[in-house]
Amino acid sequence: MSHSLPPHSLSAVTARLRAAGCVFAEDEAQLLIAAASSAASLEDMVERRVAGLPLEHILGWVEFCGMRVFVDRGLFVPRRRTEFLARQAIDLAEPGEVVLDLCCGTGAIGASIAEAVDGVDLYAADIDPAAVRCARRNLAGRGHVFEGDLFDPLPDSLQGKIDIIVVNAPYVPTEAIALMPPEARLHEARIALDGGADGLDIQSRVAASTRDWLAPRGQLLIETSKSQSNATMQVFAAQGLESVVVRSDELDATVVIAGKP
Repeated sequence: MSHSLPPHSLSAVTARLRAAGCVFAEDEAQLLIAAASSAASLEDMVERRVAGLPLEHILGWVEFCGMRVFVDRGLFVPRRRTEFLARQAIDLAEPGEVVLDLCCGTGAIGASIAEAVDGVDLYAADIDPAAVRCARRNLAGRGHVFEGDLFDPLPDSLQGKIDIIVVNAPYVPTEAIALMPPEARLHEARIALDGGADGLDIQSRVAASTRDWLAPRGQLLIETSKSQSNATMQVFAAQGLESVVVRSDELDATVVIAGKP
């Protein structure tokens, strides 16, 4: 931070953010001040935050599983609840196993697995070119990132070989997007939010191909909502996969873990 910033910046910035409705105004003010190179750059960042731009898009990063992950403007911001999904995958993954971060977005989940589990053979894929560009930055030297629809861009040689598939596919029902906070519905790519009429469209498409790609003892982990968890299990059951639900009330996080019988 530049020394040209006045000493009252923290209280002044906090007050402005609080007036704009930021719940964690002081924490955000500290992050913005630390990122500012001058009083002018701080003012620019505060103005953008007050206007409703997500903090992570302004900073260019988000903390996820103890790591700083690049987040480019317009991309889906990895949620704290999704750390539960990542940690479930970390607990299951073994060194040297093949891991796929599907619908990877920024690649935050894949990066956290690669950081925590030695020697995983990591792949990631997303349909959004902007997300793929960002994921390639976050996964540089850690894994291979492909652009395309679900499993389509992956090498055929991976079929039947993937030990862990971890998925944070969009699961918000289309009509419910209008009820999301403005930060999400106005500033994040809709393709990363919209799960179709019942929120299960992408999950169903993932389930339809999972058996072809999973290793015999492989497991798929997918984030869903508490209210949708039974429906998500049914989606995988319809494809001959057995599944269980794991839940973190602290993070309000729900994950379905599925595998071959």
